[in-house]
Amino acid sequence: MSLVTWSFPTTIVFGAGSISVLGDHVRRANASRALIVCDPGVVKAGIAERVRKALESASIPAQIFDRVDPNPVEKNVFEGVAAFRSHGADIVVSVGGGSPLDVGKLVALKVTHERPLAEYDDAIGGDAHIGPNVPPIITVPTTAGTGSEVGRSGVVTLPATKRKTVIFSPYLMARAAILDPELTVSMPPRVTAATGFDALTHCIEAYLAQGDHPMADGIALGGVELCAKHLPRAVEAGADLVARGAMMKAAMMGAVAFQKGLGVCHSLAHPLSSEKNMHHGLANALCLPAVADFNNGAVPDRIERVRRLVDLTATSLSNALRGLREKIGLPSGLAAEGVTKADIPKLADKAMEDACYRLNPRPVTRDDMVKLYEQSL
Repeated sequence: MSLVTWSFPTTIVFGAGSISVLGDHVRRANASRALIVCDPGVVKAGIAERVRKALESASIPAQIFDRVDPNPVEKNVFEGVAAFRSHGADIVVSVGGGSPLDVGKLVALKVTHERPLAEYDDAIGGDAHIGPNVPPIITVPTTAGTGSEVGRSGVVTLPATKRKTVIFSPYLMARAAILDPELTVSMPPRVTAATGFDALTHCIEAYLAQGDHPMADGIALGGVELCAKHLPRAVEAGADLVARGAMMKAAMMGAVAFQKGLGVCHSLAHPLSSEKNMHHGLANALCLPAVADFNNGAVPDRIERVRRLVDLTATSLSNALRGLREKIGLPSGLAAEGVTKADIPKLADKAMEDACYRLNPRPVTRDDMVKLYEQSL
């Protein structure tokens, strides 16, 4: 019998108003000056200032750095490192959706690690170059999708490859994640829908991925159930803290679960972000039904179990996903977002460069990538 290792150690603080304990966790990390990494949307919503005040009320000087793109690029990381050093910071507090949370991790990495970011690429074993001397990180999500707040990776598009690059290491994990549903109520319905589908995709792909990880499987199924039950309500009634809190839990659970692995949907989605600037959660939502049909023959029992959680009345998982997607107001295919048949060859090439599909329950070829894009149009 082969040996496997299981882990999900992040400290998670959940509850309405939990941002009030942020200063306590900064002090527990033996830090005293914080760089708040966020994006302009977080600033506009007033959340960055709320976080800054929570820190400064605990006598922790904080500077806001908000130059993070919706699909992060290398420049965001380098500018963040400069801001960290200029402020004399000793901790990163990342606030926002997946983009600022990822950039915050990579800012912390580059403060102490001198290699080019491309050399830390997980696809080439770059984690071997990452050591423990990374400044502490605390994450404060304001969306409910990526689960990056409890993840051990950051994703960035590098100019050398023009593709999304995953940089992975346990040393990039947050010391604490503060999950405050109050910080998510300003999300517009479409963003709520797209980020929620991202959480759902993480849970489904983790459950279907190759490998033996019973804890991840159980957490993934729990996350699927939360998404199916609460995502429509979170989209419809953004001030409902029960629904918002449930989706924050689902997002966090998806990220814990996908330490087991992901699948071909993510390999399809990543080039749609880097090449077409599509929101990652939306890209997943538009590709996942076709992927469900593709994987059905490989893991029919698991597909059926997920179908029953998403929609007992649907005839297939793909139909259940299409029904949920329509219910929460997302488009029915990639064409609605400007993707054409002419885009597919390049997208398929980029998808084959992405490592996520390697743990898909069914082997994937470039021709499969092409067909899946076509079926998702």
